[in-house]
Amino acid sequence: MGFSTRTASRIAGILFIIAAITAILGVIFYKPILNDSNYLIQGPAHSNLVVLGALMELVLVVSAVGTATVMFPFLKKYNKTIAIWHVCFRFMEAIIITVGVISVLSLLTLSEHYIAAGGSNLASYQVSGILLKAVHDWTFLLGPNFFLGINTMMYSYIFYKSKLVPRFISILGMSGSILIFLAAVLEMFGIIDQVSAWGGILALPVFANEMILAVWLITRGFNISAMK
Repeated sequence: MGFSTRTASRIAGILFIIAAITAILGVIFYKPILNDSNYLIQGPAHSNLVVLGALMELVLVVSAVGTATVMFPFLKKYNKTIAIWHVCFRFMEAIIITVGVISVLSLLTLSEHYIAAGGSNLASYQVSGILLKAVHDWTFLLGPNFFLGINTMMYSYIFYKSKLVPRFISILGMSGSILIFLAAVLEMFGIIDQVSAWGGILALPVFANEMILAVWLITRGFNISAMK
């Protein structure tokens, strides 16, 4: 298996926490270039912060893939098909997030060229900027929302059936996955905004599940008796 059960549990728990922290920091650090209407000027003025946000999301990518690969040996004992699909969909989630990172860094480069050009041809730069921001918005919807819901449902279902972790955690995970998936669908149709009170409310259960699961894995680990 590579790691002992206890070590693997702790690594998975730590990776869940790292993923959550870096996801939040990425959103915060991106604000000057994604949320400011004057982003063509604010981007270069806060370039280090934006790059740091990109690094946070790259750490998120590694952490997300890490949770899937570390948990795979345990999940496949109970449902190999779902375990494999979980890894595949987690990689898909990671790829989508990476595309979002590239769009933000490209937007930063665009804004730097705008400043270097002396602020001329504003309309052309704005059109390119709108396109890059749209790419990020869609990746933000599909990665951390749509595919996160699918991934959480898959591992939570196996946890529920196998009792590798207490069932209240598995139930919270399945419930949270449905809500975050619903949030993604509602955002797709423009019923709610990506960053909104409703979006936060629908995302809260899956966030709570990941943090509770992380603490449990770090302090208690997987249920050894369920693996026999």
